[in-house]
Amino acid sequence: MLFSIVIVNYNVKYFLRQCLASVYGSERRLADGSELELDVWVVDNDSVDGSVDMVRQEFPQTHIIANRENVGFAKANNSALAQIREKASNPDISHFILLLNPDTVVEKDTFVKCAEFMLSHADCGGLCVKMVDGEGRFLKESKRGFPTPEASFYKISGLIHLFPHNRRIAAYYMGHLPEDETNEIEIMPGAFLMFRSEVYEKIGGLDESYFMYGEDIDFSWRIRLAGWKNYYLPTTHIIHYKGESTKKGSMNYVYTFYNAMSIFVRRYFSGGGARMFNLLLQLAIWLRAVAAGAGRVLRSVAVPAVDFAAAYGGFVLIKQLWATYWADNIDYYPSEYTAWVIPAYILILMLCSWLQGGYDRPVRLWRIVRGMAVGVVLLLAFYSLLDESQRYSRMLLLAGSLWTLLSTIAIRLLLSAVGAKGFALRARKRGGTLIVGSDKETARVAELYRSLQAEVSVTSTSDMEVHHLRDIIRINHIEDVVFCGRDIDMQRIISLMTSLRTTGVQYRIAPTEGDYIIGTGGILSADELYIADLDTVGTATNRRHKRLLDIGVALLLIVFSPVLFWFQKRKKSYFSDCMRVLVGNRTWVGYTGCKGVFSPSDITDNLPHDTADRFMLRYMRHYRPATDMAIILHNWNRL
Repeated sequence: MLFSIVIVNYNVKYFLRQCLASVYGSERRLADGSELELDVWVVDNDSVDGSVDMVRQEFPQTHIIANRENVGFAKANNSALAQIREKASNPDISHFILLLNPDTVVEKDTFVKCAEFMLSHADCGGLCVKMVDGEGRFLKESKRGFPTPEASFYKISGLIHLFPHNRRIAAYYMGHLPEDETNEIEIMPGAFLMFRSEVYEKIGGLDESYFMYGEDIDFSWRIRLAGWKNYYLPTTHIIHYKGESTKKGSMNYVYTFYNAMSIFVRRYFSGGGARMFNLLLQLAIWLRAVAAGAGRVLRSVAVPAVDFAAAYGGFVLIKQLWATYWADNIDYYPSEYTAWVIPAYILILMLCSWLQGGYDRPVRLWRIVRGMAVGVVLLLAFYSLLDESQRYSRMLLLAGSLWTLLSTIAIRLLLSAVGAKGFALRARKRGGTLIVGSDKETARVAELYRSLQAEVSVTSTSDMEVHHLRDIIRINHIEDVVFCGRDIDMQRIISLMTSLRTTGVQYRIAPTEGDYIIGTGGILSADELYIADLDTVGTATNRRHKRLLDIGVALLLIVFSPVLFWFQKRKKSYFSDCMRVLVGNRTWVGYTGCKGVFSPSDITDNLPHDTADRFMLRYMRHYRPATDMAIILHNWNRL
């Protein structure tokens, strides 16, 4: 019995390695004595992380299609399906096909149970299984319903989260169906989508109109239209490290999802139904965008607004007391002092605090003190330059500044006391790590773990009883649990993860071989830590300095454009680049993950490619605003 598996990969080498290890380590003998003949295909969409070389070296039995560009999920799968069709030409041999995500791990009996289910259910055209995330939690997209206009509206608007088991409101995820019960469903997830070869022969491959999202919905629906049924099988599980490459809470995901649904509705709806569908989706997206935008604004201005209000109230109170008891006249100070001067004082103090990192998280009180001190010095210097008639009171300035400092610190202490995220004044003590496996393997993994994460407390155990592990986690204040892949099969690992999911720990897996540990939070490896160590340009302080420099240079270029514009070699982009930098779509000097007008290698001319890479690494590791200025000045006539 031929069992073809197609895995589309894009820059997730470590996840792919673990996925392939679980695939080739799976059971293949069915109850009737027949065996599954695995036919595994990896389609790589132009990865740059060494994925293709890894597959060729470690899994030479795998067929590889190495694309020279990212052609998307549908087109990549279809390229493998076309070759599978040519290879599997014998109609007398049962043939099943599985589309599998690279960030998944299958149990040993997953393929056997799925094949036996499809053999015993002639009406089953498509099959999916129960999926859990890297923390053992059930993923509701394991089973989905048809995305009607109403169901899609409830999903995108977020109402589905309020009534997760309602037949109507939670129809998108078929929330009314129990997660541990086999049922006929409408839509299968693309992370694990199994079907008969006859299905492919009749309905063809995935629709390439979709680049991402929607292909699985379209394909599942065509299976039903062709007369077969789709089933959800919860008797076997897979881990799906959901979200490794997609942030589904982002507006980018919402818009991409909308575009996919628009393609779908044009194909399967018509007339008033299609218009209503698009109207509802646009309404839901508008509501989500407004809510997301308002949330971001509130989160960014809430603390500064409270700081300003507390400081202003204190300033006014001090002014009133000073006027009453020193000048013996409560109206001694003019109204413009309260309306304009006090707010200006406070804004300068807050701006200096921000520039010194007073609003960075985690909170450090010394940054606030340092920033306020700089602000007071600037205010006193400015105060001495004013005309005598505008010098209202140096004592009020000092007393009000002191109040602003104390009230700001008091607000941080309060936020820390109530446990507000990012406002803890004491660094939270990191919990320990529990390694589960044999003595020999836990010793190997413990040494590896210590080499990857400094100052970590490691506890090892070979006891795999759930109640014992729960006690060990509680008593030793465990934060991470690492399972040794050499000693524990994937089925047991998934069982333990789901049983312990209420403990709030993070789960990781140490593969049989290799110097890395994999989990929902990402990869722990020497390479990953080295890359993270390079990114000093990404620190809060450097991002702030870089942004201020960008804005300042852009404004200067606009102000002096009547002169500078005529010397430019790229006149068409002069003003557009300035505006992109001002609104934050560009930076003057870009780096990995951040688009720029120039690159670090533009500090000089005609650099070889490998030298340019070294310039990039050095720039990211040793960022200074002066470096940006040097690059901008070197390229002043080609802005």
